[in-house]
Amino acid sequence: MEFKESETVELKKSTSELKEAIISIVAILNKHRKGEVYFGIDNGGKIIGQQVTEKTLRDISQEISNHIEPKIYPKIEKVIIENKNCIRIEFEGKENLYYAYGKSYMRIADENKVMSAKEIENKIIEKNKDKFRWDNQKSGKLFKDINEQKLRDYVKKAREEGRINFDFNSIEITLNKLGLLNKGSITNAAEVLFCDENSFEIQAAVFAGNDKLTFLDIKQFKGNIFHLLEQTEKYIKEHIDWRAKLEDRQREEIPEIPIRAITEALVNSVCHRDYTAPESNKIMIYKNRIEIYNPGKFPEGLDPEDFIKREEASVLRNPLIAEILYYSRDIERFGSGLKRIYEECKLNKVRVEFKKLKFGFSTIFYRRSREENSTPQATLKTVEKTVEKTVEKILGFIREDSHITQDELAVKTGLTRRGVEWNINNLKQKGIIRRRGADKGGYWEILKKEKR
Repeated sequence: MEFKESETVELKKSTSELKEAIISIVAILNKHRKGEVYFGIDNGGKIIGQQVTEKTLRDISQEISNHIEPKIYPKIEKVIIENKNCIRIEFEGKENLYYAYGKSYMRIADENKVMSAKEIENKIIEKNKDKFRWDNQKSGKLFKDINEQKLRDYVKKAREEGRINFDFNSIEITLNKLGLLNKGSITNAAEVLFCDENSFEIQAAVFAGNDKLTFLDIKQFKGNIFHLLEQTEKYIKEHIDWRAKLEDRQREEIPEIPIRAITEALVNSVCHRDYTAPESNKIMIYKNRIEIYNPGKFPEGLDPEDFIKREEASVLRNPLIAEILYYSRDIERFGSGLKRIYEECKLNKVRVEFKKLKFGFSTIFYRRSREENSTPQATLKTVEKTVEKTVEKILGFIREDSHITQDELAVKTGLTRRGVEWNINNLKQKGIIRRRGADKGGYWEILKKEKR
């Protein structure tokens, strides 16, 4: 049998390292809640053996009892490995946070890291997550604020997928069956899922280059989660490159980035975001990449690779929202999203990157078609076409109403106020329009047509 240290296994030469072993036990408990420690095996896996008596086992038990809080009751036994006496400790615990010698530790690979005050705070919050979870709190919305048709459509889809076994009854009864009520009141999860008017929004922008210096289009999407997912996926589809494949007289349109991967990334971003953060979700379309960002740190002590290659259990920030998306099969199974994005991109030879940020998380798709298959002239034409469409919209609304305000233009075009200002200033600099009179009470004058 081969022995190797890991996130759940610690190897010690002898009980002279008992204190270090106890720290390892706590670190493993805080990460995985169970593990093993062996005495008589060095950290390279070589079997050394050590003297084992009944007193040795009692001393280990007493030291663990005295220095680990909360108490655990491990199995401590003498084992013979390669004809040498060793000691094995099997342990597990159901508590969320353990201490050794007054400090808390977290297992990272085969090392033990002292937990920071913030990490300990997060563990305490996690322990009481049912009390403090955002998605389970009362939202203040009323049943009349729920989009009934969207709720009906959702129930029909979830039932067809075989993940719920009831039909729509009334808004109140249906939400209760879905677990979206807190003592009879609508939860925050129900609000963002089924209320058209809520605090959630997604900002989307198309940039001319590979940075944020010049943008060609900015939009702000608001509404319930299902509406936002539909609109943002549509927005990305409209701004990526497609190629035509002809086979057996059939024409197939193939996107530069697999749509299934984009859909997964969008669902992940709304499912795992921190809804207490004031920042919006963002979609940023650059010349060479597309970034889908959500506020909310990646689970502490984990990396994206843990979910892609090591089948790590899902860590849900908003379990109510995740469950609803699972019922409708917008989520296939918990914790599989990153792996599916990775595999879909690998299959289609698209480079994807998962980036942990200080206060958020980004999925980045690199646009190979722009880098390899498009000529500079073709890329420039795409940029110019997007600009032309936006400008023509603005000029069209000015022709209809010369007194139109920039706020009204933002509503009609779907741009943000900043996006309208940028385009208006550009038109002014080109001498295409000018403002007559004051900002209030004045009007726009079109001086000449936009050059094509």
